This record gives sequence, C-alpha cells and structure tokens, in this order.
Amino acid sequence: MMRSNWTVLFAVLSVSAAAFASDDWPQFRGPTGQGLADGKGVPTSWKEKDASSAAENIKWKTDLPGQGWSSPVISGNQIWMTTATDEGKSLRALCVALDTGKLELDVEVFHIDKPEFKHALNSFASPTPVLDGIDGRVYVYYGTYGTACLSTKDGKKIWENRTLPHTTQNSAGSTPISYKDKLLICMDGMDTQFQVALKKSDGSIAWKTARSMPVNKKEDMKKAYGTPLVYQFEGKDQMVAPAAEGFYAYDPETGKELWRLKHPGFSNVPIAVFAGGMLVMDTGFGKPQLWAFKPVAGGAGGTGGGDKLDLPPENIVWRINGQAPCPTQPSPVAIGERLYMLSDSGALTCLNLKDGAVVWTEKLNGEYSASPTVIGGNIYIFNRTGKALVIEPGDKFKKLAENLLEEGCMASPAVVGKTMIVRTKTALYRIEK
Repeated sequence: MMRSNWTVLFAVLSVSAAAFASDDWPQFRGPTGQGLADGKGVPTSWKEKDASSAAENIKWKTDLPGQGWSSPVISGNQIWMTTATDEGKSLRALCVALDTGKLELDVEVFHIDKPEFKHALNSFASPTPVLDGIDGRVYVYYGTYGTACLSTKDGKKIWENRTLPHTTQNSAGSTPISYKDKLLICMDGMDTQFQVALKKSDGSIAWKTARSMPVNKKEDMKKAYGTPLVYQFEGKDQMVAPAAEGFYAYDPETGKELWRLKHPGFSNVPIAVFAGGMLVMDTGFGKPQLWAFKPVAGGAGGTGGGDKLDLPPENIVWRINGQAPCPTQPSPVAIGERLYMLSDSGALTCLNLKDGAVVWTEKLNGEYSASPTVIGGNIYIFNRTGKALVIEPGDKFKKLAENLLEEGCMASPAVVGKTMIVRTKTALYRIEK
C-alpha cells in the first residue's frame, strides 16, 4: 500500500475517533474501541495534594467502595463503573457526577451466595459497562452471573439475563460492546465457548454462535477473556473476536460466521486493532504472539482442509514471535504507520505497522494491566503500582512526563474534551487543567 493511502486511512480513523471522544466515552477503549481520544488540552503532568502543597491539575478525587477493575465510561454528566463488595457476593454499579465527583448512585445488581474463584490480578467486577445515552440506559456484565440493564436516572433494573452460565476459572474478563440495538459479548469458558448478541430492548438473545474450531483438550486452555471489535470491511460491518486457539469474524447483525484463523494461544485479553486494512491481534498466553492479517468478506475460500471459513495463509502479513515481548493484558494502539504494544512486564515496543519490524523497545518500570491510550497525540500509560507515564510517539523513545497516583491502575482511562478520568484501585480522579 502506498504511503499516501496509509496517511489518508489513518486520518479518517483519527477524525472519527476524535468526533466521538469530545462528547462521550460510552464503552471500553472509547467510541471506536481503539483507545483514541482527541484530548487536546488534557494535562501531561499532575500531582496529588500533600501536606506541603495543593493538588496540581486534579479537579477532584473520589474514594470508591469495594473492588472493581472495570474502566469508567462517560455520557453527559455521568461516569459509570462496576464494583464488588462482601468478597464478591454483592455485584454493584456506581455512578459518579462528572462535574463534582460526588458518588450519586451505588446499587446492587446481583447478589451471589458463593462467588467463583478469582485470580489475584482480577476482580469480581472487571468487565466495563456500556452506556446508551439516548435511551438513558447503562448495561453491566458480570460474566457467568449475568447481564443487566439499569436506568441511568435512578439505577433501577430494567431487565436482566442470567441464562448464559460459563466457567471462566479466574472470574470474568470479557467486556460487552454496543452495536446498534444489540450488546455483543464473548463468552469463552472452560466448559463452553460461544459468541452472543443480546437485544438492548429486553436482554433476550438476538443470536448465539458456537466457536466452530476444536480447541485443546485441557479445560483450562479452552478459555479466553476477549472483547469484540466492530469495524468496516469492503463497506460492510464485521465483528472480530479473540478466542482460545482461534480468531473469529461474524456478521454482528445475524451472528453468521464469516471467517476464522487458527492460532496457538488461549486466555486472550487484548482487543483487536484495525488499521491499514489489517487486524492486529494477540494470541494470548503460552507463548504470546502478535499477528497482523487481512480480513476477507464472508467465506474465506482458503485451504484449511477445504473449509471455506479458514483464512488463507497468504492473508497473514506478519507475526511477532520472540522479537519483542508481546502483551497478554494491555491492548496495543496504532498511530499513523506505527503500532505501540505494552507487555505486562513493562516493555513498550514501537513497530512498523506495515511489516511488523521493531523500531524500538524500551523497558518501563513496573507491571501493567491497563491499556495505553492516545490522548492529544501522546500515549498515556498507567501501571499497577501508581506510576503514570506520558510518551511522545515517534521513531525514538521520548518520555514527556512521569506522574504518580496512589494505589495504581488496573483500569484504562476515559476522556471527554479536555478531561481525563482515571480509576485507580481505590479511587476515581478527574484530571484537568
């Protein structure tokens, strides 16, 4: 692809993301699911109040009840998140006022007598909510325990769906996304693996499609914690989902499987990146790899033992396997002709998006779960113990600022206008000049 075509394509993606981000941040990774925000004017440095000085660029800080790693979502003057109290027995939804930081609503959505096992790095409330500002609804998901729709006015439950149990082993990690009148959710447990769409109107199942490829016989290698992504290919919407030993594409309207691609991993977490006409996806645990490949319209017509759903090998453009540490939790971001990926152990790598060549790798201190977010053209990165870095994208590593927030972050930030909302393990911050 010629350089001019890449430039035009990325410009289109950036403009669409910016147009949404200035108004609302309605779901995980923002309106496009790609972690891109216009965010001009969001500060690159901030400081909490201490005994000797006032807070710098922090408008308010609000302590949050319970524990939850879900990222904040924003519509109008409302910020929504989920949390869990009583050691996971009370699964709750929180609403904080954007202007004042006041905790306006704290409602129990589900009560669980015997919560499932939770991994030490997970919470009982990790999936990020979805906001539908027009209808005044917020949708919350707690894995095997169910999905619910609440009124954003008073937090009252409009509907619930608790008919889709699956064994996640480590508690829920997949996040729903919005598509027209549906919620799209990956449900990949040790016992059953499928993609489902729920009707926003009443929570009933619009469609449900089982994963079509056989996976490893070991139960704990059948699971995944993926979040779907909807993108346009050849003028039509496709939805791609990471799953154990496979990437799958579906028609988000009907659930029809369009194509699939076999890979060697499991427990996938990062959301896909769609850029330059390619999908970039992580294979998950085991031996993490990053794959870039070209999607196709329905019916791949590939080899795969004659199965027309399998992508042909020539559609795989490049793979990162050992050249640089690949992420297993943070999602990558694309800026221009570069892709930036962050490993859990703090290796930040800049890649040439066209061929996967490593431009540079820099080892950052700490461990990371939150995904890098592009705000105002810079990359914001938050680690698990409190460090927050701002990196200038380019062909050489350049750190613009280093900040500290108590407790550290497991969630990715949200951005509206010149405001960044950051959730730490115990509190919510509004960062703004």
